Amino acid sequence: MDEARTVRVAAAQFAVGRDRKANLAACLRTIEAAAEQGAILVVLPEFCNHLSWYDDREQALATACRPGDDFLGPVAEHAARHGMYVKIHVTLASGGGPGAERITATSLLYGPDGALAGAADKQVLMGSENDHLDPATEPGPVIDTALGPVGLYSCMEGVVPEVCRGLALRGAHLLLNSLNSFALDEAALHIPVRAAENRVWIVAANKVGPLLPADRIGAISAAMGVPAEALEGAGESQIVAPDGTVVARAPRRGEAVVVADIRVGTAADKRRADGTDAFAVRRPALYRPIASPPAPAPAFAGTRAEEVAAAVVRPRGSGPAAVEDGARLVREAAGRGAALIVLPELFWYPGGLLPGPGRPDTSEAQAVLRALRGALAGSTAYLACTLPLPTGHAGVLLDRDGPVLTQHQLHEGARHRDWARAGEAPALLTHDTPWGRVAVLPADDAVQPETLRLAALAGADTVAICLGGATEPWEHALGLPERAAENRINLVAAGHGAGAVHALPVEFGLWRSRDAPFDGTISTPTSTAAGPGLTLASVRPRQAGRRLVSRGTDLVDGRPWRLAGALVAPRPAGAGPDRATPHSRPQATGGAL
Repeated sequence: MDEARTVRVAAAQFAVGRDRKANLAACLRTIEAAAEQGAILVVLPEFCNHLSWYDDREQALATACRPGDDFLGPVAEHAARHGMYVKIHVTLASGGGPGAERITATSLLYGPDGALAGAADKQVLMGSENDHLDPATEPGPVIDTALGPVGLYSCMEGVVPEVCRGLALRGAHLLLNSLNSFALDEAALHIPVRAAENRVWIVAANKVGPLLPADRIGAISAAMGVPAEALEGAGESQIVAPDGTVVARAPRRGEAVVVADIRVGTAADKRRADGTDAFAVRRPALYRPIASPPAPAPAFAGTRAEEVAAAVVRPRGSGPAAVEDGARLVREAAGRGAALIVLPELFWYPGGLLPGPGRPDTSEAQAVLRALRGALAGSTAYLACTLPLPTGHAGVLLDRDGPVLTQHQLHEGARHRDWARAGEAPALLTHDTPWGRVAVLPADDAVQPETLRLAALAGADTVAICLGGATEPWEHALGLPERAAENRINLVAAGHGAGAVHALPVEFGLWRSRDAPFDGTISTPTSTAAGPGLTLASVRPRQAGRRLVSRGTDLVDGRPWRLAGALVAPRPAGAGPDRATPHSRPQATGGAL
């Protein structure tokens, strides 16, 4: 597709109930509205044919659509009438005889000729959907269209990273998301982050109105202790650019169709602001645990703390002045009870960049290390920073006796290309402290969603992230909160110009205690922005063990690992070597530098 070509796309939101004819009318009405606004594509919400609420599997089967029936047939006809693409999501019955039919939650894309261009069954079912619906048995296709390569997904598939990542890696430039959600953080976090981390366009359509049967919503509302309106579709259907910018957004309530003119071809460019190609530097062999069956992480010998203090330190100046100020702030943080202290990447260099090409002076790194060790004297705190070592750029975790973990950078990055070669480390490492399991990541590793997934699979409950000076706005606003949310991990991130502590909330998910009922968010962390100097905030290591976002839906072990082959497929020829790595989860390297 011509990168400069502009097309108009639309996202539609409306209410769906148990009346099939009324639901169809809403679909056709919004298709017409999108066509009237000149859209060549419209995306409709999830479960357009019926409320996602069934008394039993027999009812789910009776209300499911079948190809070309009196529900899908008119949708296809409207696509042809207006010469546009229509993405709809329904429950679909297929295969087998009576008693053996599959019922899937399926995204369907009809083309401008009315023919079915592609379909994708939902891979990650949410809560009660597991009771009566069947998950996908194969990944959804990337569909060649006149708009460009398109991928289909729905709702919960966007709350975890694997589905969108796989579609983007297989070449999709435009992702179409249908939702059936009353969670406010879908629009605020989970939708736009998938666009930014994969550098693709996303058109997402959510519902409005009650998502539960009208005759039961009062009782459910009373039992949960939440107002009935909190159980309605959260709306805010949106169109998102590859940098995470929402270019069109529908209101929180009410039927609506929003449109935007987009250039799908721009999603072919996967370069970060510093020139790094975010896809070319991936290390598929390293990610094998993500596409492997869930397995217990190595046992934690102690007891994870319910809450500990973490500190983000942002020193002033550069060179020796920054080292002196950093040591002072570290001493203060330890004195105020911080269990974990995090410094920006190469904190004594402006923006974390070494001056000029060539190998760094490692004697300088040793001097920095001595200063930091001295600042920890007499304390039980752990400190995370990065150092230029003879073997390359590395994240280091140290206590008052010296380094206890050395994590060499896993992914290449343009900023350190002159002196640091990444990729020799065999795996992501962790270290067990008395209060929890910790990993340390340099900035170029933290931007890859797979890295934090590996940390979760290794049983880390807290990750220290040392950010450089070239982080993009979406990484702070969307990327880091999402990494904490989707992996149930506390993040302590220190950067030269920004930073934050993203702590796991005590209550999360859809169904909570009566004392802490659903507040409109699925899994957003509690974030504390870090200013200059010293910022203290709490993290909650024990909460990392709670991963059920809804009944039967585990954010980590419930990932679609069987269908995640695209994440671990070797790079295409010409994309650079992929260094093979052992499939293991070691706990730590030696502390010597």
